[in-house]
Amino acid sequence: MQLTLDEMEQAVRDTAIEFAAKKVKPLARELDETGRFPTELVEEMAAQGLMGVYVPEAYGGAGCTATAYAYAIYEISRACASTGVILSAHTSLCVDPILKHGTEEQKQKYLVPLASGEKLGAYALTEPGSGSDAANLHTVFQEREDHFELNGTKLFVTNGNHAGVVVVYATEDKSKAHRGISAFIVEPDFPGFAWGKQEHKLGINASATVEIVFNKCKVPKSNMLGARGKGFSVALETLDGGRIGIAAQALGIGRAALEAGCRHVSTREQFGAPLAKLQAIQWMIADSATELDAAELLMVRAARLKDAGTGRYTTEASMAKLFASEAAFRACDRALQMHGGYGFIKEYDVERHYRDVRICRLYEGTSEIQRLVIAANTLKGYQTA
Repeated sequence: MQLTLDEMEQAVRDTAIEFAAKKVKPLARELDETGRFPTELVEEMAAQGLMGVYVPEAYGGAGCTATAYAYAIYEISRACASTGVILSAHTSLCVDPILKHGTEEQKQKYLVPLASGEKLGAYALTEPGSGSDAANLHTVFQEREDHFELNGTKLFVTNGNHAGVVVVYATEDKSKAHRGISAFIVEPDFPGFAWGKQEHKLGINASATVEIVFNKCKVPKSNMLGARGKGFSVALETLDGGRIGIAAQALGIGRAALEAGCRHVSTREQFGAPLAKLQAIQWMIADSATELDAAELLMVRAARLKDAGTGRYTTEASMAKLFASEAAFRACDRALQMHGGYGFIKEYDVERHYRDVRICRLYEGTSEIQRLVIAANTLKGYQTA
């Protein structure tokens, strides 16, 4: 496994580092407090080529790798988790399935404006009664003479009412469970499409999380993504890549918290010496640094497997997402503890990191779901009838 970045990958990471430091970090606190969607940062990411990092140049992308993309998410999330997940949802959950399963016509129509940043992407799978049980969809589609008709409701759509393209999953026959599900490319101006309420959240406040209501929504037949009845496999494959993005986001938040903690304990004095001299503090730092480095290695392994294109990397992506999200949460908790009472004050960034990181153990598959996936794949070959 290649651990080091090649010249192009490092250039992408350097671009993300500079962008995060100059443009993202100065706005992070204001975005968190107001919940304002950072349109200007999305436009800047597009100008920097970050909206289509691993999309081939033929479709308007940078033609780099998923590994470079993961590090871009890492560096941007280090400055602002909201901005990081905007890019992650756009790329991992909308761009990727169109790139892998779209027809040439669909790629030209949708992938080109998505990769250039002209349009923002979103993903609609979760429903009021269907979260971890993703095969239990109640949003249905019916074939009409010249279109498909969608009816139902989707929840927790990241990028929400700012998106111009949404990958949507619906079932033709609920009795078929996952075999009845198909995927569609849907535009918000299709008749029967309506944005619902926007959620108010614990963290990642500047990323719009919105409901979608489909009421006899008309979707052209040419907008079915992949084969009919194969939408569930499209969704699962898409989530494999998405979990690498969330691992990267968690790492960025965790690293930012660790750095904040190290700065604080190096300057804050108690008992006549900096807090950093205390063994209890040093052990917190050692545990966080070690766990975050281990999580980064898992992230890189999964991303390199995605780049190799030799097959599914489900287990590796789940391991990266599980370990990174849990390690980052512990790193944020320790960093807040290092700050003492100051960590509970909004003036200090560690308070925001603590709130932002919590979602990483929930979306794109909870930690419990990741453990089920990892265990099921590990047990293959050992089980008997």
